[in-house]
This record gives sequence, structure tokens and C-alpha cells, in this order.
Amino acid sequence: MGFCHLSNLYLQRPIWFLISLVFLLLLLNGRVVLSDPNYLIGLGSYDITGPAADVNMMGYANTEQIASGVHFRLRARSFIVAQPQGNRVVFVNLDACMASQLVTIKVIERLKARYGDLYTEKNVAISGIHTHAGPGGYLQYVVYIVTSLGFVRQSFDALVDGIEKCIIQAHENLHPGSIFVNKGEILNAGVNRSPSAYLNNPVEERSKYKYDVDKEMTLLKFVDAERGPVGSFNWFATHGTSMSRTNSLISGDNKGAAARFMEDWFQHSGIGNLYSDDGVADGIPRRISNIIPDSHDNHHKLLELAASFQSPPGRPAKKILSVARRVRGALRQADKPGFVSAFCQSNCGDVSPNVLGAFCIDTGLPCDFNHSTCGGKNELCYGRGPGYPDEFESTRIIGERQLKKAVDLFNTASEKLSGKVDYRHSFVDFSQLEVTLPKQGGGSEVVKTCPAAMGFAFAAGTTDGPGAFDFKQGDDKGNAFWRLVGGFLKTPGKEQVDCQHPKPILIDTGEMKIPYDWAPSILPIQILRVGQLVILSAPGEFTTMAGRRLRDAVKTVLMSSGHEEYNSNVHVVIAGLTNTYSQYVTTIEEYEMQRYEGASTLFGPHTLSAYIQEFKKLAAALTSGRSVEPGPQPPDLLNEQISLLTPVVMDATPPGVHFGDCSSDVHLNSTFKRGDTVTVVFWSACPRNDLMTEGTFSLVEILQGKESWFPAYDDDDFCLLFKWSRPSKLSTRSHATIEWRIPQSATPGVYRIRHFGAAKSLFGSIRHFTGSSSAFVVT
Repeated sequence: MGFCHLSNLYLQRPIWFLISLVFLLLLLNGRVVLSDPNYLIGLGSYDITGPAADVNMMGYANTEQIASGVHFRLRARSFIVAQPQGNRVVFVNLDACMASQLVTIKVIERLKARYGDLYTEKNVAISGIHTHAGPGGYLQYVVYIVTSLGFVRQSFDALVDGIEKCIIQAHENLHPGSIFVNKGEILNAGVNRSPSAYLNNPVEERSKYKYDVDKEMTLLKFVDAERGPVGSFNWFATHGTSMSRTNSLISGDNKGAAARFMEDWFQHSGIGNLYSDDGVADGIPRRISNIIPDSHDNHHKLLELAASFQSPPGRPAKKILSVARRVRGALRQADKPGFVSAFCQSNCGDVSPNVLGAFCIDTGLPCDFNHSTCGGKNELCYGRGPGYPDEFESTRIIGERQLKKAVDLFNTASEKLSGKVDYRHSFVDFSQLEVTLPKQGGGSEVVKTCPAAMGFAFAAGTTDGPGAFDFKQGDDKGNAFWRLVGGFLKTPGKEQVDCQHPKPILIDTGEMKIPYDWAPSILPIQILRVGQLVILSAPGEFTTMAGRRLRDAVKTVLMSSGHEEYNSNVHVVIAGLTNTYSQYVTTIEEYEMQRYEGASTLFGPHTLSAYIQEFKKLAAALTSGRSVEPGPQPPDLLNEQISLLTPVVMDATPPGVHFGDCSSDVHLNSTFKRGDTVTVVFWSACPRNDLMTEGTFSLVEILQGKESWFPAYDDDDFCLLFKWSRPSKLSTRSHATIEWRIPQSATPGVYRIRHFGAAKSLFGSIRHFTGSSSAFVVT
């Protein structure tokens, strides 16, 4: 029944209109904190999935981890907060491993071309969630793209385009609104993966904290003055490594999953579920499980109905068909963006989501405590997630644990942000930065950071993703053979060796410049302020204690300023992996232990002290209203990039076979129960031909009536997997395997599975196609 029919009914039955109106007001009041708006707020979201085939994934540095399908699509989500006729800030959260200096540079260039000086590097922060299951090749420094065979233009363009579009969407939807902040603990979503290093921190410092990882989530609730709640962003520290180093499906890991879950939660409950009976409100397709009535109760009739829809041959299609059939808001109007939820990363450096602990895969016993080895071998020590041995289940569980806390904080948020919107930003050369440290007994000393270098324990990896050969965590000596190997690239001089001590240098990345810079030296540091919330944009992975020291130092500066707005209620959060990437930041005591995180702290033992010094300068400038020097500009190395990734030459099928034909279909008269897995295989083509941005490669449809198919699940759904494969590396033929694990919430009825793709001819033209399975019954 549509809204127009409901209006006629209410005119005929005024008592039902009054009852419904009262119910709606109660519902709205339960979900919206009514208050006067004090900011302009806008939110945006856009697809950044990137190439789902042939590209090495970013995070584990495993050359064999090559993308071959989609677990669920990746998105960029943004919020803009502005004071009317005042300052504004932009925060972008990426379903990507980390931010990239080159991506940030090009996004800012586009924003300046469109908006002038409204959005610049000073007030725009771009942060990654640290999933290790996204395509790589989008960073500009050699060491971060060597496993992806250099620069991957498709990965880079997908990010730049998506970030720009999500910011544009947020800008165009700026409306008066309010922001509420809330905090709470999650006890079971992260453990310390380097506890021996953490224990090297001073006991008096450790005694101030109950846990060896941060358990607190900080959440913002955005409330539009007219529309009610429109989104939420939160920060919580846990690695995006629920998906393993052998996974080949693009995935947002636990944080990306939590974001999908929360956006669906909002649409399924309360305000987000006021749809017409045909499932379409204002032309927007909605989640099918809540909109299709369970009208088919005769199993025999369902089978007869399904039998009339056998798999047709694959046929040509337009890309717009893939976009139009998406379940979520592909057709959403620009002036009515959907609910946007982002689960952002914080100081996750030593925090693992594999909460069951690390065990040896040969014996099942716990790994060595100090070195995370098994019989001296790092390759045998793996962390176990709560769904072990199913990494998809572990991802779901850790995502849902974050979701549960976020929903609770969202529903109970009552502290309203008020006060200025402000920001400070500076570029700092960390390769030889002088840092002033207090000395015991009084006075001070000046120390220096070092050009970037990676230690031997870097190659050992972590319990989330072990390395190879005979490397091990906690190695502060190195060995002659690997020193010789590293020396072929660059032999560090005595000054660099002494500066990095006690790190034994494996790769002297900061002093390697051929064919261009191997590692960053100029880093952006940034503070964003919205009322009593302060966001520290950090271009690396701070460990738990390193993050605590940075937050405390900044908070001390803010509260000692004498300004009333910086009182005990000031909220300071670290947004990790923001604006660029420079690996890890440990405390000096953790650095001494040379676990993986210490070996990956690029600029030597005083790296954290340098960050604290420079962030304190920004905080002091923020409280006093002073400007700061912009600092040296980082290099733009786009024109220097080298790519060795082979392009797609062409796609083909066997004689008599069409793209989109079923290679393996469901059996005729098939019936499946909720919890079963349905698998269909299609003749396909390389996903790099068209990324299906804001579209879908896979789709589950449900039959309504006798001939109308409605979208039910797509690439954004956790339960639907798109797997792509070719019989050999140089083959022109390929298959798309679509697996649907039927959720318990699925509506009984008749379903079919569809595939969308694009094939490349020998002459370079792209032809879109679609295919469909035979229909089947779900009971």
C-alpha cells in the first residue's frame, strides 16, 4: 500500500490517523535527540572498491595474495562540519589499508579547483580503516608498492574519484544540525599481539591502565535538524586483519563489515523503515527481507513457479543495469543521502582482532611469548579469531561486537558538541628533526630522528600475518647473510646505524632514491576541532601506549590553556593512518624490544617524542588562535611512477558459449533452507574491464507475484561472495563463481542469482553482459 493510499485511508478513519501519528512521534522521539542545531553538517558515501582481479592486496606484503573477487565492496564515507559563516572541517574514512600522500595531494587539487580555498590540506583529513583486503598500488613510495608490481592506476583512480565524490555529496547536503558524542568500552574486540614489548613500558605507567590495549570507542551522532539522525562516525583501535594473508576477496574486514551492519540496522529499524508495501519509497529500492510479504506457503506451487524460470543464455547489457539493480541506495537522490556509518581506526599498532591468541599450526600450542615463533620459525605462528578456523566468521563476529557497542552509544548519546570549529596543519620533515627532551634531574637535551629504515624484525611479520625465512620478532642483532642482502640495495652508514640503534637495519629505505623515493620523510600532522572533540590526524600506526602518551600530551596542552571550552570534558581521539602512511610509532621502551612494531618505526627511537613535540605545537597554536608555518611540501611523484602490471588483453569464451552463460547451475526443482549455500558458476570476463563502481558483479533476486524480480542481496552483502578465476594466468577465458550463504533473515520464496560483467575484445572495446541462474526455492 503506497503513501497516497494510506492518506485516503486516514481521511476515512481519523482515529487510525491519530494513533499512527502518535506512534510515529514516539518513534521519532526515541531515535532523535531534539535540540537546537548549532552547526552545518553534511555526510557522504561513495564506492572505492577498485580492481577485483590480478592486483596484489595492500597490507600483508604477500606477493601471492592477489585479488580475485569481492567479499563486499569498499566505500569512502565523509562528514563535513561547519560553523555558519565560520570554519569548517572534513573527515573522510576509507575502506582501505591506509591513506596515501599521493591520493591526498590529488584530492586536494580537485577540491581546490572546484571550491577554491574552502577545502585544503589544512582542514581535510583522509583516514584508512587498515583493512588488509583491498587492492594495493595506490601509494607513491617504492617500498609500499613493490609487491603490487608498482603503481596501479585503477586502484589510485578509484580512491581519488570516490573520495572527491563523497566530499561533494557531503558538501551539497550541508544542513543545520547537531552532533552528540558518547564513549564506551568494548572488551572482546582486540588483544595485544606484542605483549612482551608492552611490558617493557614503565610499570608505574602501565599501572594507570586496566588493559594492555585501549578498549574505548568514541562515537559521534549526527542529527539533521529536519531529517533526524543521518549518520555516525566512531574511533576504536583494532587491526583490520580478521581476514588472513591468504584471502583473495576484496573486503573491508571487521570495520567495513561493522559499517555495513550499522547502515542496514538503521534502515531496518524505526525511521529508516517507513516504506510502502511494494518496497519502494521515493523510487529507492530497499532491503528485500523487510518488504516482500511471505505470501508463498505452498511448497509445490513454489517449485512449479521456479521451474518456469530456467537459466537463459547470457546476453548483452548496459552498465546502468548493474547500478539500477543494486539493493542499497544506488538510485538515492542527491538531496536525500542515506544514513552513513563509519568505523574509523585509531592507535591500533599492537592491537589484533584475533582475540583467541596466537598458536603454532604444527603443534596447536601457544607461540613463544617473546618472539612469536614455533620451534624458532615465525611462519608457523598464527593468531586465531573468534570464528576460528573460519576467517569470514571471525570478521563477522568482530564487526558485530563493534556494531553492538556503536548502536548502544548511538541510542544513548546525549552530550552535545558545542563551540568552535577549527584546525591546524603542518608538514614536518621527520628524517632529521631535532627533538627537545627533558632530562632526569632537570634541564633538557636535544636528540634527533633518523632517515627512515626498517629492521630485521619487520621481515618476521606479526601473528596476524607471519613473514618468511629465518626472521623473528625481537631480533636486535640481525645476521650477516641478510645484512649482505640488504647491502645490495643500500648499505647504511655509521651515523644512520648509530641513530637507529638498537634497531639492526635490514633496508635503509629513507636513503634509497632510485628510481624514486622508497619511503616518506615529510609527513603531515593535523588537528581538527569540533567543539570539545579534538581529532589528531596521525600518518601512521601508533601502538597502544604510544597513542596514550600522545593523547595525554595534547590534552594537557589544551586544558592548561585557560580556555573554558577545554575543560575536563575535552575528548581527544587519534585517527590513525591519516593523510599519508609512514608505518609504526612505538614508545622508546617498546622500540628497544624490536618486535615487529619497533622494527617498523621508521625514524628511530625518538619517533614518538617527535610526534608529541609537533602535535603539542599545533595544540598550543589552536588554543591561542595563532597560525603555524606550513612546513616543507611533500613530493608529488605521480609522474615518476612505474607499473609492471600486465593489462587485460582480451576476454573470450569457448565456441558456442556466451558471456554470462551458466557453466554450473542449480539443479532443476532445487530447494534450499536458510543457512544453506547456493553456488552458481558463470562464464565471465576480467573484472578489471569495469570496476562496476556503485554497481554490482553479483545479485540475488526474489520473485514477487509471477514475473516481477526484485533485488535482494548484492556485492555489498556479507552473505554473498563473488569469486573470479581463470584456468591459467595467460588464459583469455574466466569464470565467476557466486556463492550465497542464505541468511536466517531471508524471506521464503523463489530466487535466482545474476551476474554482471564486462568483456574486452581484441580491439579494445568493452561489452557489458549479464547472466542468470535457474530459479530455486528457499524455505
